[in-house]
Amino acid sequence: SFPSQGRAVVSALAVATQIRTVEDCIEDALIEIAELQTKMLRARSAAGVGTATGHVALEQLASAVQALVLARGGMANCHSELRDAKQFVPGLRTVSFGDGDECPKVAQTDLRIVA
Repeated sequence: SFPSQGRAVVSALAVATQIRTVEDCIEDALIEIAELQTKMLRARSAAGVGTATGHVALEQLASAVQALVLARGGMANCHSELRDAKQFVPGLRTVSFGDGDECPKVAQTDLRIVA
């Protein structure tokens, strides 16, 4: 029974690591979009054209931001559901990959499975 529990722990660590990677990617994309918005607005101003110029593109960018914010919330909810679900997986009930509150960045661990 223990080897399968060990596989569950290793699999759970892989899932936890991937979730954090996806969460970080979404936040990185939001940061990049914020920088793009700033550059677009400054470029319009520097070109000395009216605010209507490029406005449709700015609206599309705002829609992309909204979608990423929704994706960010979806990932947070997914993360929370998986954290709750671990209690039902043998071998994971007593395993934690953080301090129990908001999940920290996944650090390098010295996890060993003993057969």
